[in-house]
Formats: sequence, structure tokens, C-alpha cells
Amino acid sequence: MKHRTLAVIALNVSLVCALIATGCQSANKGTGGPLPNPPKMPPPPPAKRNMPIDPALHTAAEQELGMAFASNEPFIRANAVEATQNGIGAAGIERYLKGLDDEQAVVRFASTMTIGMLRVREAYPKLLAMLNDQNKLVCVGVRYALHRIGDMRFSHDLEVFAADASPRVRANTALVLGLLGEPSATKILRPMMADLDASTRLQVVESLYRLGDEKARDKLVVGTVAMDPYDQIVSLLALAGPRDNRVFKILAGKLTSDYDEVSLAAARALGMIGSDEGMTVALRKVDAKDPRQRSMAALALGEIGRSDAQPELAKLLRDSDPSVRLAAATAILQLKH
Repeated sequence: MKHRTLAVIALNVSLVCALIATGCQSANKGTGGPLPNPPKMPPPPPAKRNMPIDPALHTAAEQELGMAFASNEPFIRANAVEATQNGIGAAGIERYLKGLDDEQAVVRFASTMTIGMLRVREAYPKLLAMLNDQNKLVCVGVRYALHRIGDMRFSHDLEVFAADASPRVRANTALVLGLLGEPSATKILRPMMADLDASTRLQVVESLYRLGDEKARDKLVVGTVAMDPYDQIVSLLALAGPRDNRVFKILAGKLTSDYDEVSLAAARALGMIGSDEGMTVALRKVDAKDPRQRSMAALALGEIGRSDAQPELAKLLRDSDPSVRLAAATAILQLKH
């Protein structure tokens, strides 16, 4: 959910001007005023060390995922679904199928999305039985999964959900429309740019970008310097979603944000496009007091994928906070040799 506990951050106008060519000109040009301070430089990544994957640590991470599925906290169970998808993929089919029967809608929704991502055809009969689930978010996820499996008879219902009274339903419908990768979805998404809910509009922009809309990309660039740090985080991760290397400078420029969560999101986003430039930023937050920052550090290290992050991730796997342990387990299973 959206966190709005961070203070307002000043806009980096020069970055926006340079990246989306809006025609802005330097505020100091011809004024005789002082030159601006040079931009802060991010810390370089540590030298890479060859470290084999520790099989015991790998096993411990898989066990942590299993324990998360049995948690009494529905959001931990829901996150465990996505973590298992990212960590062991198709090997977790039984867990995803079980998630479809969870009493909590958030877990059922996460399970439908993962089943759709992985095209788990074994779920087809159950998905058909869930078409009219009592929760509309789950209904959206079911239609996504069915479409991905190959049954597109119910995909047109997404147009109805896009106009639902609930902002959460509209936002997640926009998410699904982007993930489906169907260019025709832009006909539904573009009118949603006028949605009254800011989070929904931001999700619409992300989905349009996934579908190849360059104007949406420009909007996400602007979002990386938004007044709300939450919007910056969403925009950074959205820009990295299609694995577009053109956004490297934008992401790297946020490693020195005044807000740790924004810098950690930038480090993770860089990892998503194959860069380890944010590794030092992530390593410095392994011992952060805020468990959310420790979780974000773990997720960034997972996306970066360097096996020499194992000692730090092993520490996070023993963390007192279950969300941090789950993030660490996810990251460990993503590491490469």
C-alpha cells in the first residue's frame, strides 16, 4: 500500500529537462548568479568476488518461503506467493494452487497473478469456478490468468472493471491490462488517464509504457522527481519493468536521493536492467533500523544478483521481522553464480 510518511522532496528540474527535452533552460544562464553545486556522485559498487552459491543457504531460503506460506498474516502469505514465483517459479505450482482457496482475497489475487505469469494450466478448472469470486480484485486476477492460459472469452470484462467504483479495482485492472501485452488495451487505458485517483493514474502510465507508449515513458521520468517520494519509487521501478537500458542514467541519478527508500528503489531498478551500480547503496542499508529499508535492501541485492551478497543476505534471513526474512529468501533464490 501507499506510504506517505516521507517529507516533500525538491524537483530536480535539470534532470527532467535533459531527459525529456522539454525545452527548459538553465535558471542561472545569463544571470551572473553562482554556479550550481556539482551533483552528488553515487558510491561505486564493490569489486566483484567469485563466490559459489551456498547450498545450505539456498535450502534455508526455500524453507523460509514455506514458513511464510503458513503465516497467520495474509499479506505475508500473499508476498510468499510472489516470492516463490521469483525464486523457484514453476516448482511452486502446488502452493499457487493452494493459494486459490485461501480465505483472504489478497492471497487469492496474488495466486491468480502468479498462475497467469507462469501459465499454470493445471489451474484452469479452478479459475473457471472462480469467475464470480466475491472479491472484484480476484475476479480481475482470474481473467488475467485465463487470458494468459489461452482462454480469452472473459477478457472483455476488464473494460467493465476499469470503470469500477473502487480505485483499487481500477488500478489493478490497469496493471493487468499492461501485463497482458495486448496493444488494443491502450483503448481502455488512455481514457483512464483522467481517473480521479492519483495511484490509478500512475498505474495507467506504467501500463501504457509497458505497451510501448513513449509519452508514458516521459511521464514516468517526470514521476522520478515528483513531490511525493512514493511516486518516485513507483516510477523508478516502472521504468525498469520492460528492461529498457535507456533509463540507466535516470535510475543511477536517484542513487543519491535524500530519501533512503528512493535510493534503494533506484538500486533495485538498476538491478532489474542488469546493473550492479546500486549495490553499495543496498549493502549500506542491510543494518538499517527501519525493517522496510532492510527489506528493500534485500530485494535490491536479489535483483542485482551478485553471489557475493550472500553474507549480508544470510544475516537478513535471520532477521526478527518476517517481511525482511521473506525478502532475503527471495533475494537468495535469485542470486547467480
